[in-house]
Amino acid sequence: MKTTAIGIDLAKEVFATHGVDERGHAILRKQLKRNEMAKFFVNLEPCLIGMEACSSAHFWARKLETFGHTVKLMAPQFVKPYVKTNKNDAADAEAICEAVARPNMLFVAKKTPEQQAILSIHRARQGFVKARTAQGNQIRGLLSEFGIVIPLGIRTIGKCVPDILVDGENSLPGVMRHLIDRLTDNLKEMDRQVNELEAQIQLWHRDNAASRKLAEIPGLGPITASAIVATVGDAREFKNGRQLAAWLGLVPRQNSSGGKKTTRHQ
Repeated sequence: MKTTAIGIDLAKEVFATHGVDERGHAILRKQLKRNEMAKFFVNLEPCLIGMEACSSAHFWARKLETFGHTVKLMAPQFVKPYVKTNKNDAADAEAICEAVARPNMLFVAKKTPEQQAILSIHRARQGFVKARTAQGNQIRGLLSEFGIVIPLGIRTIGKCVPDILVDGENSLPGVMRHLIDRLTDNLKEMDRQVNELEAQIQLWHRDNAASRKLAEIPGLGPITASAIVATVGDAREFKNGRQLAAWLGLVPRQNSSGGKKTTRHQ
């Protein structure tokens, strides 16, 4: 009997699958190891495959589509209501299989390797920015314990620390001077990493027509424009601008019950 829809619960090593026929009867319940996935689906007749939009989902979506399958990705919160029993891999796969066949289901656009790559650069840059801020706050906090106060701002640390280290009248112990020097070097290294990643983003932005077009909007620069283009992908997935704005969380969210409406920003 032909399998028409399959739900896959993604994992690191063992994947749970649940398949149904055209009448919705379960005809496939199988666990597959990572190295068995390609072999299994390449020998399966093309069908509809559903997965949650989580880690490695876009990679598997692209790979399974090369075998002729139609792959749909869904946000996990839209799949959760279809879980009938206690949460486990098999139950999740069954819920995904049921959710992907719903006519009113909202799907996540699949990302290309190029989109994932530039988004990875954005995430790495954001991680360095966060770590740089934490390092700067640590330096400022440690020095304040010795009565040395540095003005606010990440740039002021690099300007003030050299003078602090050579000042022989601030009663800062030698061990502390070496520590602050070490932490400042680490701060400079993270600042260098941020600048290099920003340069990569700028280069990608200059080569991408959609990103350059977005940057023409007042208030949008290369960083924001490239992040939007890489995140959204094909904007034609949305029926209108309001849908895109709602997807990005830029419009008020409605929460109503019993005829009473409460509007709050996301």
